[in-house]
Amino acid sequence: MGFNNDGVSSMVERLKKRPKGLIIGGNIGKNKVTPNEEAANDYVYCFEELYDHVDYITVNVSSPNTPGLRDLQNESFLVPLFEKLDAIRKKRNIFKPIFLKIAPDFQPAELKNLVSVIKKLPIQGIIATNTTISRDKLEASEKLIQEIGSGGLSGKPLFEASTSIQSNLYRAIGADIPIIGVGGIFTVEEANKKIKRGARLIQIYTGFVYKGPWVVKSIIDGLKFED
Repeated sequence: MGFNNDGVSSMVERLKKRPKGLIIGGNIGKNKVTPNEEAANDYVYCFEELYDHVDYITVNVSSPNTPGLRDLQNESFLVPLFEKLDAIRKKRNIFKPIFLKIAPDFQPAELKNLVSVIKKLPIQGIIATNTTISRDKLEASEKLIQEIGSGGLSGKPLFEASTSIQSNLYRAIGADIPIIGVGGIFTVEEANKKIKRGARLIQIYTGFVYKGPWVVKSIIDGLKFED
């Protein structure tokens, strides 16, 4: 499936019209047809085009919907890429944060390796996590799951896996790099679990589909009364 959109130029034109004061982040990744050996070029191009029109930029190397993208979650790709992005940023008049968005499907040893890489990157936050390739939490029949096919699964079935990755990240990194918790947040209780396990901020995606925009107010109001 890849990142279906009208392209970065169309995005820039829309972003020029955004309401004043509205905070927007740019989420960048490689094109579906771009081989991994040339992936850095896509990230650099999108970064340069979007930089002046967003408030922060997320480097997405974890979407399972773009073939080969998750193979880029390694030191040989991430360190030189972030060096290039940071060099571009230093030439701009305004400093803007760069976040790294990671997958929820790491084994402990794999996550340990990623943590060692993250500590070498000039980033201001980690988004934990993207969607999952696991189908373990689904109640649908195996036949239906096979018919639906591959791709990233979001929503409630993602909550435990994403929160576990987030917790392990926080234990390994501490408060040095802020963690943005995302994955399966529908209620104030789920939001609070993310925060208690090290998230400095939270993001909601699928919750909007099932709960509507008022889910934001209900969570914020509820968090005010949590211990």
